[in-house]
Amino acid sequence: QVQLVESGGGLVQAGGSLRLSCAGSGRAFNILTMAWFRQAPGKEREFVAAINWRGSDLYYADSVKGQFTISRDNAKNTVFLQMNSLKPEDTAVYYCAADRYKGAQAMAVGGPDYWGQGTQVTISS
Repeated sequence: QVQLVESGGGLVQAGGSLRLSCAGSGRAFNILTMAWFRQAPGKEREFVAAINWRGSDLYYADSVKGQFTISRDNAKNTVFLQMNSLKPEDTAVYYCAADRYKGAQAMAVGGPDYWGQGTQVTISS
């Protein structure tokens, strides 16, 4: 089993930045592909970004390319999402996810094995 706990969400003004963190515990974190998803009010959950276990393969949704950066620190069992130039449409609950077998690109189309409980990000205009 893997437990994922997100943190770093909050309320910021448009144009601001936030850095989300996801701390993992349980199964060997450093062999998991990690990803971030988000769900805006009234919308389906959507893929944001993913990173393979070595940090050598990154994959982003087109909507966040150049704006968000995913990274990980396996020594700290943590994955990060740096979000810059935030816009009101980035408002959502952001979820951390992990998978034992999928690569970064595959995380965008397949259901991950494990999910965190989410952290709220609200961007005011």
